[in-house]
Amino acid sequence: MRAARLHEYTHDMSNGLSIDEVNAPQVASGDDVIVDVEGAGWCQTDNHIIEGMWEQYVQQDLPMTLGHENAGTVVETGDDVDIVSEGDQVICHPVQTCGTCRPCRQGETMYCENDAFNGLTTDGGFADQLLTSDRSVIPLPEGVDPADIAPHADAGITAYHAAKKAVDGLNPGDTAVVIGIGGLGHIGLQCLDAMCAADLVAVDIKQSARDLADDLGAHHTIDPESEDVASEVEAISDGVGAAQVLDFVGADETTALAPDICAAGGDHHIIGYGGHIHEPAQALVNGEFAYQGNIVGQYTELQELVALVDRGAVDLHTTQYGLDEVNTVAQKLEDREIDGRAVITP
Repeated sequence: MRAARLHEYTHDMSNGLSIDEVNAPQVASGDDVIVDVEGAGWCQTDNHIIEGMWEQYVQQDLPMTLGHENAGTVVETGDDVDIVSEGDQVICHPVQTCGTCRPCRQGETMYCENDAFNGLTTDGGFADQLLTSDRSVIPLPEGVDPADIAPHADAGITAYHAAKKAVDGLNPGDTAVVIGIGGLGHIGLQCLDAMCAADLVAVDIKQSARDLADDLGAHHTIDPESEDVASEVEAISDGVGAAQVLDFVGADETTALAPDICAAGGDHHIIGYGGHIHEPAQALVNGEFAYQGNIVGQYTELQELVALVDRGAVDLHTTQYGLDEVNTVAQKLEDREIDGRAVITP
């Protein structure tokens, strides 16, 4: 079968992956599930993996097939699988968990001590077929196209995971700021809109992204290149600040906004990454705000997000590309030329 493989780390996105012929996956254990991939979302994390940013955090044995946002049709299962069967359409949580370690038994599947992460630590879905497990597949509602929903396997669940945490700190009339209305941010904005009654403020340098935010429920938009974000948030919130900030950019410039835009006791959620946090300890003590990290989300949260999608509360904006266009997509994302999510359709 065909697979888009990373052979060596590089900053050249136009030539990061190669299309190779590899052996198709085989069922080797009772809980294995093999999926014909119909949609695999491209993520900024894929660019970071190609650059080698994850090498110091997880073991990566190259060459490796990338792609961690996957959906398609089940073609084969192990003998112990009863949650799905051949012909079922599914979305695949990117993490395959053991189910028996302490974090798994507590429901914290992202902390599994024996996990495998498709496209990050083991072969992913930029290929004709994907090997996953019964603990990672969720049957899709009737009428949901796997290619349309695929990015929710990571982008969607990550945005939902952060929004769900933020909603706990939002009361009606509070201000919530969403920084970056891109592939994840446009999902996070909709999740907030569906789950809370806060005033939603969208921040993005692109006019097209701010227009999208308007369409998706933002009450205010800010252009950080022509407007002072802190002053605008202060005016919108009547001087209180943002009770919750969802930062889908994670650059030095955006994390540095926290002391100036967070309300007392607020949270600045880091979802996008690539930058750093360089704030004096006194700034956190003075405002008693917190930086909160986020990575993907639990299996159950993906189930909840699929329910929101099925209800029509979350709309995913996607553009589809063929498997042979993976490097084109990577370069387009690097150049900020993609609104919403790009989906590879093997």
